[in-house]
Amino acid sequence: MLGIKNIERVKPGGIELVDRLVGVQRVTKVTKGGRAFGFSAIVVVGDEKGVVGFGLGKSKEVTSAISKAVEDAKKNLVRVPLLNGSLPHEQSAKYGGADIFLRPASNGTGLIAGGAVRAVLESAGVKDVLSKSKGSSNPHNVVKATVKALLSLRSAEVIAQQRGISLSKVFKG
Repeated sequence: MLGIKNIERVKPGGIELVDRLVGVQRVTKVTKGGRAFGFSAIVVVGDEKGVVGFGLGKSKEVTSAISKAVEDAKKNLVRVPLLNGSLPHEQSAKYGGADIFLRPASNGTGLIAGGAVRAVLESAGVKDVLSKSKGSSNPHNVVKATVKALLSLRSAEVIAQQRGISLSKVFKG
């Protein structure tokens, strides 16, 4: 998913998931007999405790497009490292034309993000973060860039393990 290795996938069994609709678009297919209208939906689901996923759904009706997107999102759940309701460190990611920057914030700051970025971060359970979305505002690319940034985050335990040092030495530097 999104070209990132070492992703911890999560099975939805036993997790209480909340879904957020990011966007619905009407799409048109021009045929010999006229125009055929359909709908495309993008949905973000998460347990608000570090698990998040997104999905796309297409159908002739809005409700079935949304339900297909929710089912697709449940198949793509991943765990994100959180630190006291915020992120462990700054992270940026680019997907298509969308460029996302996420910075951890002190407790009580709130979620400073808009649109698709806010939906992904709320679903993941992030409470305090500063974000900036540059480039394209296409919801599909913004959601994918935000998830890519969250998947690139590393917890202090993972950093200590990768460096082969103790956890206390990670915080001394």
